[in-house]
Amino acid sequence: MKKTVTRLADGRELIYYDSDSPRPGEEDVVRDAVDRRPLGPVATTSEIRSDPLLGDAVAIASHRQGRTYHPPADECPLCPSREGRLSEIPDSSYDVAVFENRFPSLAGDSGRCEVVCFTSDHDASFADLTEEQAALVLDAWTDRTTELARLPQVEQVFPFENRGEEIGVTLGHPHGQIYAYPFVTPRTALMLRSAERHRAETGRNLFDDVVARELAESPERTRVVLEGEHWVAFVPYAAHWPYEVHLYPRRRVPDLRALDDAQRAEFPRLYLELLRRFDRIFGEGQPRTPYISAWHQAPFSAPGRDDYALHLELFTIRRTSGKLKFLAGSESGMSVFINDVPPEAAAGRLREVASE
Repeated sequence: MKKTVTRLADGRELIYYDSDSPRPGEEDVVRDAVDRRPLGPVATTSEIRSDPLLGDAVAIASHRQGRTYHPPADECPLCPSREGRLSEIPDSSYDVAVFENRFPSLAGDSGRCEVVCFTSDHDASFADLTEEQAALVLDAWTDRTTELARLPQVEQVFPFENRGEEIGVTLGHPHGQIYAYPFVTPRTALMLRSAERHRAETGRNLFDDVVARELAESPERTRVVLEGEHWVAFVPYAAHWPYEVHLYPRRRVPDLRALDDAQRAEFPRLYLELLRRFDRIFGEGQPRTPYISAWHQAPFSAPGRDDYALHLELFTIRRTSGKLKFLAGSESGMSVFINDVPPEAAAGRLREVASE
């Protein structure tokens, strides 16, 4: 991987991640393009407020009302720049590019938000990437986790992808985001408490036991979707979403930085296969499945970090063809999920649509 760090016209950081192997017919990449847009400085109003009843944090970010919303494809701010249309990426092509969000939910002492562009191909999706391209994205996620961990205000790094207008995506270009939080997120804090309680009651690691349970549930392994030598993917016993898969490395690690070479080498193949299966869940001719793909990493200094397990959670809000799972009264009002698709049935369907 070749990494090039530069700045956009308003001072935001831009990082290019290029493959060590140039494309056929191309020379080694030189990143010297300058952002020629007349941008003023970024002005943010991000503020973290604590809810006294729930004890969680809410980011108030009114400046985000002005962010770019469903632009035409020829005005996409994530495509490479060309004459007559300058974008967030000053160069004429790129492999993977990461830059500070111009409309961040978190900024300054409140953390940091970055945009991760997976490819310069506007019409692609992550599932369309080659294994080499997916490995480069994994390298970028890992490098950003390493760099953001050095910021004194950052406690937890969350790389994720939202895909599909049903999810709320406002830019069609294949991209994800990274949120660097100045606190331990509520969901992670809850998992840490569960792990601590499990350790006290059994002397064992909760995450290890969850994976072991799925692998030993029955001879048929009814909720296991996909296995490799170093990773395993399964629909969890109490899945919240209609189609939800958790992907774990078999050797527990706290975050992306701790993955070994064998785990890194196997990840692209398994992850791409999961994404392609998601696109086939509802049958041929259906729109691509909207999803959220979320990396769960251990906080950097919270008690229980060593007991935490890096894993990826992939889920869709579509419950059947043409129908979405809405977070209505029980889910939104009381945080009690009601899932219409049995996890065993979801896992069975995801096995049925395996690539040949």
